[in-house]
Amino acid sequence: MQTHWSAPNARGPLTARVRVPGSKSLTNRWLLLAACADSPSVLRGALDARDCRLMRAALESLGASFSEDGEALRVSPLPAELAGADAAARDIDCGLAGTVMRFLPPLVAASGLRRRLRGDAGAYVRPMAPLLGALADLGVSITYEGEPGFLPCVISSAQGLPGGKVTLDSSASSQFVSALLLAAPRARGPLTVRHAGGRLPSLPHIEMTVRALQDCGAKIETLPASADGGAAWRIVPGPLTVGEVEIEPDLSNAGVFLAAAMIAGGSVTVPGWPEETTQAGDAYRELLPNMGACLALGADGLTCTGGGRISGINADLSHAGELTCTIAALAALADSPSRLYGIGHLRGHETDRLAALVSEINRLGGDARELPDGIEIRPRPLHGGLWRSYSDHRMATAGALIGLAVPGVEVENVETTDKTLPGFTEMWREMLNGAA
Repeated sequence: MQTHWSAPNARGPLTARVRVPGSKSLTNRWLLLAACADSPSVLRGALDARDCRLMRAALESLGASFSEDGEALRVSPLPAELAGADAAARDIDCGLAGTVMRFLPPLVAASGLRRRLRGDAGAYVRPMAPLLGALADLGVSITYEGEPGFLPCVISSAQGLPGGKVTLDSSASSQFVSALLLAAPRARGPLTVRHAGGRLPSLPHIEMTVRALQDCGAKIETLPASADGGAAWRIVPGPLTVGEVEIEPDLSNAGVFLAAAMIAGGSVTVPGWPEETTQAGDAYRELLPNMGACLALGADGLTCTGGGRISGINADLSHAGELTCTIAALAALADSPSRLYGIGHLRGHETDRLAALVSEINRLGGDARELPDGIEIRPRPLHGGLWRSYSDHRMATAGALIGLAVPGVEVENVETTDKTLPGFTEMWREMLNGAA
């Protein structure tokens, strides 16, 4: 039975330092690349959360191994040669992790194995068809055990991952492109991946993938866009060398703590904030000042100081959709209207985040409505009540933010934050006590 967490009110201005664990997006990319490397690797600062544990278990199913040595995670890679396909498909549990359910199918094919990808109930409605269709176009066998284009399904390819050219519509998730690029060094020949369709969302995540591949020595190039603007990439198979990698803190998760200073007043510092990064969460450095915050990046990290009021914002979040829940929570407490757009793809995340945000803001007395590709939020006094999380970690943290200013907010299933931020409620309590 799910329990409700009483979101604490801020008792006064904050003075806190919050050390945020490693980036989930970077951790799961480096776990996969280390598993595909030509020699053992060491990852430092890797996140230990549900999504990352699922990735490790999936890679172990393919033949990689992991050992912890203090704060270092040592990775022994997958066998270099194709394995013989199992007579019966072994299961890979994807949970509700987009990086696992999207990144693994091309790698399973490249390994020459047969695996059944399954997950939580919510995983069976998350978009997969463009990626699985692209693999089928390359000759990979896909057997659906439910609705075609969705999990659960069985992936197998006795010939590995063939090279060639493949075109897919990644407007529902940039992870489709990243998945093919990450497995391409183990393909049987050069692989060209081209996006064709609507706007390609979350470009920083593809840039993150490309940068990580380049850092490993992959032969990858970004090709000129097609006449219709479709981006494309080409990778020549070859060995990868990871060595030792220090993983940055998760800037998207860090944003909820910075936003707390805007609501409660005072200041919150997140140490280790990089001066340059491919993480989408770095967009907070532009978004939060536009809503009234004062930010300062220095040797101690990034410090957010509340400006005394929260202003509404008109923002295109297409490149940083994962920040939407935090920005929407601030917008629900702002003194002027907000319009967040370019985020229609969020309807296919852990939940339909646009519908969820509108429902929960309005449940507490707010005024929010869906747009074709976003949401609009107008100022209105809020009251306490149940804030449903929909098993979505970012919905849960958005409820915690609103609870800072609104007495009586009860967040449903706050434990879902363990997906990417284990120990969130304790971190939140310590922040409010000024001791994080």
